[in-house]
Amino acid sequence: MSLPEDEAGLLTRLPSRALRLLLARTRLRQGLVRARAGLVPIAGATVAAAAAYLFAGQVLNHPQPFFAPIAAWACLGFTSQRSVRTVLELAIAVGLGVGAGDLVVHFIGTGWWQIGVVLFMAALVGRIVGPGALLTMQAGTQAIVIVGLPAASGGPLGRWTDALVGGAVALVVAVLLPGDTRRRPRALAVQATTELAEMLELTARGMRTGDVDSLVTALVRGRAADPVLDEWKSSARTAHELARVSVGRSYREELGALEAQAVLLDRALRSVRVLARRAPAAIEHDLTPVADLADRFAAGARLLASSLGAGGDAGPARALLRETAELCDPHRMGAGDWQVQSLVMLLRSPLVDALEAAGATPEEARAALPEL
Repeated sequence: MSLPEDEAGLLTRLPSRALRLLLARTRLRQGLVRARAGLVPIAGATVAAAAAYLFAGQVLNHPQPFFAPIAAWACLGFTSQRSVRTVLELAIAVGLGVGAGDLVVHFIGTGWWQIGVVLFMAALVGRIVGPGALLTMQAGTQAIVIVGLPAASGGPLGRWTDALVGGAVALVVAVLLPGDTRRRPRALAVQATTELAEMLELTARGMRTGDVDSLVTALVRGRAADPVLDEWKSSARTAHELARVSVGRSYREELGALEAQAVLLDRALRSVRVLARRAPAAIEHDLTPVADLADRFAAGARLLASSLGAGGDAGPARALLRETAELCDPHRMGAGDWQVQSLVMLLRSPLVDALEAAGATPEEARAALPEL
């Protein structure tokens, strides 16, 4: 996506090394958020893989049952957004792929054409079992690995048995530890809303001190927040759909709200980027009133981030954002200075979006703004 001309010009003010470091720090912070959100499901899948290997090795006496942990990990993965049905389908897909591979190797050996035969068979059976592309991919991948590797344990169907063990262990984990599908969307919501708050704070600092570099940094932060916002929207949408058919049905209302809030705050952040982009043109003017509004907006965004992360009441955030919106009057702020007034106007739209994200109706959010 190409940058607007004025934004591209502003970004050239930062040395390339400083720009790279800023982007790297932002990406690292977003990566740590993803890691925290995935900690519990990754731990569960890891335990399942180890348990599957232990069972196949100690109980079934297979000397190298590495397909047991492969199957368990493939079924559970690293996300909390998994349903028992999905895990069961993946367990069937992995079992089919490994079983088909074992049979082909036993009767016709290994080689390039055998890989073609087993891949064709496994993919067709995978499509029969379920419509998911992941299911077919897993069946084909496991079949290729089986034909390409020598047998390691348990006779002609030993690896198939290992795969069944891994799938069964994964299914038990999915039933006993279904996971909270709200965890990842909540964590991403906190990160994205905090990015909005920090961008507002940087913009306020630049307007108050006349520091264009702070405004440029705010723009970079806003651009770098796009991936986490996209991931939040995607994660909330997937979790909301999953909650319709999983044990997390009671979470549907919150997940639906998180999905809508992601869209609203994405719009708010894009609008604040416009503010940061236009502010340098008015930097010679007294922008303190606009900076004060941006700081109040940032404080409201931080309160909203806390409520989104905890799934709690956004009332305090809504109250502060409403108070900020009520002050957003271009006739009173910067009277006689159209450049200051234009910046006040640019804050009105993201405030409405943030108010809606905090639980206000569209009518209530718009009514909070002074009439023009």
